[in-house]
Amino acid sequence: MNNNLLKLKSIYELLNEKFYIPSYQRGYRWTEKQVKALLTDIWDFRNSNPKTDEFYCLQPVVVSKENNVDGEPWELIDGQQRLTTIYIILNYFNKRFTEEFKKPIFSLEYETRENSKDFLLDINKELKDDNVDYYFIYEAYDTIKTWFSDKSNFINEFESILLNNTKVIWYEVDDESTNSIDIFTRINDGKIPLTNAELVKALFLQKDNFDSKLDLKQLQIASEWDQIEKKLQNNSFWHFIYNTKNEIKYENRIEYIFDLIHEKKKDYEDHYTFNKFQQSFKESIISNNGKLNIDALWLSIKKYFLTLEEWYNNRDLYHLIGFLIEYNTDINTLKKASDTLTKLEFKNHLKTLIQKKLAHIQLEELEYGNNDVKMVLLLFNIQTIISTTEADMRFPFDKYKSQNWDIEHINSQTDKTINPANRKAWALDLLEFYTGINGYTDELISDLTKKEIQLDKVETLENPTKDICQKLIKILESDTVNEIAFQSVYEEIINLHSIKDFIENDNLSNLALLDDVTNRGYGNAMFFIKRKKIIENDKQGIFVPICTKNVFLKYYTKHSDNNLSWTQNDAFDYLETMKEVLKKYLTLKV
Repeated sequence: MNNNLLKLKSIYELLNEKFYIPSYQRGYRWTEKQVKALLTDIWDFRNSNPKTDEFYCLQPVVVSKENNVDGEPWELIDGQQRLTTIYIILNYFNKRFTEEFKKPIFSLEYETRENSKDFLLDINKELKDDNVDYYFIYEAYDTIKTWFSDKSNFINEFESILLNNTKVIWYEVDDESTNSIDIFTRINDGKIPLTNAELVKALFLQKDNFDSKLDLKQLQIASEWDQIEKKLQNNSFWHFIYNTKNEIKYENRIEYIFDLIHEKKKDYEDHYTFNKFQQSFKESIISNNGKLNIDALWLSIKKYFLTLEEWYNNRDLYHLIGFLIEYNTDINTLKKASDTLTKLEFKNHLKTLIQKKLAHIQLEELEYGNNDVKMVLLLFNIQTIISTTEADMRFPFDKYKSQNWDIEHINSQTDKTINPANRKAWALDLLEFYTGINGYTDELISDLTKKEIQLDKVETLENPTKDICQKLIKILESDTVNEIAFQSVYEEIINLHSIKDFIENDNLSNLALLDDVTNRGYGNAMFFIKRKKIIENDKQGIFVPICTKNVFLKYYTKHSDNNLSWTQNDAFDYLETMKEVLKKYLTLKV
């Protein structure tokens, strides 16, 4: 047979059809830009006042049907993205009606992703992050909903244009000798480029690899593929194995696993990984007397992933490897060591690798501006958690990698003046600290209740705090901050809290990790203000590294009756604790 049927069909003519998406195809991936483009094109066609017989034509929909049996679904070789988007639009229109009045829509089924069909029927925001298909489907639905938000009076007219005056080029492949995946690959040339992951999936799940149309092995691979993708969507796992400094970004995270397996570098060709898999398939056929060993090929991927998952699930390995990956240790180098060593030997090997990274470091010599400070402080946080075996804690690499981190001075540097643009913010923080009442801001000065509460509280304070607060209020209420008045109150506060008693330095004993938003709020805050901010962030569930929290709560200080300033004794005890926690990695001075 050699009958390739080509004709035009309106969307209305498709409403009673059934389609299934073969397992070799990627899931739905249209973005807001493409969904809006389709809606706008149809809207512009509507605005052109088309005649009854005029129509807007979409790109081809390529289908085939085995043995051409009536009632059986069409295999959708190409056009999944367009038809799925049209389905979502019609689904949105149907939301206006009760069940009995909803209009029929063609059905979309998935050879291996059955849950996607259910999600399309009931698009639910709460489930959108369960897998990447759900995410794109929900985002498309939300884009459609937003696009129609100011066109509600035109929905019926738009629906009529879509159903009756919008047509697809229907290309029906009726040739048993034609391989669907070959057609799929050819017609996708020059379109939205398929990722390596999508091409590799098509390679693994094409029908020719299996003995029957719906082989159990094919279903198993498709199911395990989806499970791996779902686990990689867990940001805690992903940011453990993925270095955000990596210049290769991934739409499908499973592609990262494939790149690791074939050791792809950033300057390699785009489809390097797919080509390596194709070569593996050919070699498998040659070495197995002309028969592809799909089990062995898939098992090699599973084993690689399961190694990463085992590392993640082991608390010590998670922390040690997570640190090494953050500081550019090659994962494949670690995996090769893991494959040849016992678990205890491998753990000791990781510690040795960390020792080598710190071999040149003496803690007493580290100063602000040295690139090693951040590495030491991160390891201090990680090793603190490892040593706390009684608590089921983990360092959250996902939160750490999703924020920017500064090296923060624990004690304020009184030789550095406060930036004039930040002086009101500085005064506000101090006023709120002394009174214990938040809310006296420029925006709220017109709120007499807030202001009166704050002023009444100031009157109850004793001097010199009362006098300082009155001066802070003047700073807040003045249009411009007087330089002499500001410096005067600044010196009063420094003297009040004996801040100058600390020998100011840039040494490690006066440094901690702090997120850049908190750190750069207005610059040179005093210890007790930073402490207040740290406590507030912790209460709100904002991630604060455990050692940063400990240092501002003075957990490392052996004897302290002063929580308002950072002293020489505090700094000494802090550095000694760091030496003790990190001693297995450091070369300490004798």
